[in-house]
Amino acid sequence: MVDNNWLDAIKWDEKGLIPAIAQAKDGRVLMVAWMNEEALTLTVQEGRAIYWSRSRQKLWRKGEESGNVQVLKEIRIDCDQDVILLEVEQKGGIACHTGRHNCFFKRLVDGKWEEVDPILQDPETIYTKK
Repeated sequence: MVDNNWLDAIKWDEKGLIPAIAQAKDGRVLMVAWMNEEALTLTVQEGRAIYWSRSRQKLWRKGEESGNVQVLKEIRIDCDQDVILLEVEQKGGIACHTGRHNCFFKRLVDGKWEEVDPILQDPETIYTKK
């Protein structure tokens, strides 16, 4: 059984959440999501990224529909203990629901947001209703 005293050090927000940054081994940020205590505990126990969906108000196992699972390699917390950093192996190479490698595919150019990373797979073919 895992000792959960490490959870006591975390500074959760007023809703019991903490932002979590998912980063690939090469250092590229894939996405930012939120975790509650249950999601973080399950992430450690299962060795895969599990988030809290604020819009759906439920646990979200990354890749549960798409198959693009994030395998946990390392977990860190920042100096203020209010942000989690997950180093993950992104299965399938797609982290974003738009079918891109990561969620940060828009860059500010001359006062306008431009899409600079390609869609690797049509989102309609990635997600299935279960």
